[in-house]
Amino acid sequence: MANERSSFYRGVLEQLLDEGVVRRDMSILVVAGGPADRDVLHALGFEHVTISNVDETVAAEALEPYEWSYQDAENLEYADASFDLTIVSAGLHHCRSPHRALLELYRVARVAALALESRDSSLMRLAIRLRAVDEYELAAVAAHGLRSGGVANTSTPNYVYRWSEREVEKTVASFAPHARHRIRFFREFELPESLVEIDRGTRASLLRLVRPVVSGITRVLPRQANLFAFAIEKPRLPADLQPWMRIEDDELRPDPDVVGRRYGSGD
Repeated sequence: MANERSSFYRGVLEQLLDEGVVRRDMSILVVAGGPADRDVLHALGFEHVTISNVDETVAAEALEPYEWSYQDAENLEYADASFDLTIVSAGLHHCRSPHRALLELYRVARVAALALESRDSSLMRLAIRLRAVDEYELAAVAAHGLRSGGVANTSTPNYVYRWSEREVEKTVASFAPHARHRIRFFREFELPESLVEIDRGTRASLLRLVRPVVSGITRVLPRQANLFAFAIEKPRLPADLQPWMRIEDDELRPDPDVVGRRYGSGD
């Protein structure tokens, strides 16, 4: 994990700790994880962490004192609400279906799901057209000797799926339409130093040249920042139910009074 993302990762967790959204004694599942996740979580004092990945070359001892589990982010083997907090950092865009992986994180979380990814924006799309950043992640595959690091950890470079706030909201609302959600968004601009370090062309010089300009733009327009995180809190029922839903006999049902007033009884 590049230093810029580790710093952002830590800052997001520190803010969630300060706000009381997460606690250090929570049970945590990290997907698409590795030693970089271990370093951030351990530095912040989290106690009960399971780090998972489909990459079996990750050494379990490098994750100590945390546990290791082989898990496909798009098809987790855990039951609903198995962990208090679920986390993915720079992993969704390596999935064949980033939305499915995000919803798996949501499903197995009891309190919240946290994702750190890149943000889609007009500035980012311009950077892609100018070839200042990659649309497909060749760099990760190159860093793994052309053997892995791509989509689903294969040697095929993955498409770098970037998110927007509205897309996150629509994805969660589609999966759990019965409730209203609190979603916290975090944004930050950092030059992708890891890309600069390994690039052998003129792109590194270009990125360094435009850094002060882009930094100024993102201070004024934070939604143009490249680092993006979102913490999705699980709804607290019945308080967070949609006004047209209710719980009856431990099952979610539409409220006939509310629906009836608007559309008739439906009998």
